[in-house]
Amino acid sequence: MASLPGFPRSKRPQRIKPGPGQESVWDYPRPPRVEARSERIVVRLGGRVIADTVDSVRVLETSHPPVYYLPFAAFVPGVLVPVDGGTFCEYKGMAGYFDVAAGGVVASRAGWTYPEPTRGFEALRTRVALYPGRMESCEVDGEQVTPQDGNFYGGWITRKIVGPFKGGPDTAGW
Repeated sequence: MASLPGFPRSKRPQRIKPGPGQESVWDYPRPPRVEARSERIVVRLGGRVIADTVDSVRVLETSHPPVYYLPFAAFVPGVLVPVDGGTFCEYKGMAGYFDVAAGGVVASRAGWTYPEPTRGFEALRTRVALYPGRMESCEVDGEQVTPQDGNFYGGWITRKIVGPFKGGPDTAGW
């Protein structure tokens, strides 16, 4: 079987069996679901804490690490700067973007929201997701998050999440 141009043929990913207290992204649903969470989320940029909350939701989708969405109220005023343009998600609708600025650092288009999400994703309306790789640090209950590979997805990887994860080289065909 030949691969399409730009989409190299890749081996079918092998699910990593989760250990005690872990979850596999291969057990997440498609279409994705939204799940309320109460872990403490702390985000830093420019040497400052820019968000701190125990009121988050995460979006779970097959093969993707969770994406955490934090309430607008969790952010220090002024750190989220709306920018032009957007993207469309077949499940969640149209996303709008933010530059994230603090301590003299500007992370371009590092946050996004769904101001008018589709049915089932209404909880995202008042929340913002961040690319953890564009922040100084993102923590879940004190654990430093590892960003999902690639520059398209915004997954947050902790010790509790196992893959393999979409986003890295040769994963476009999964």
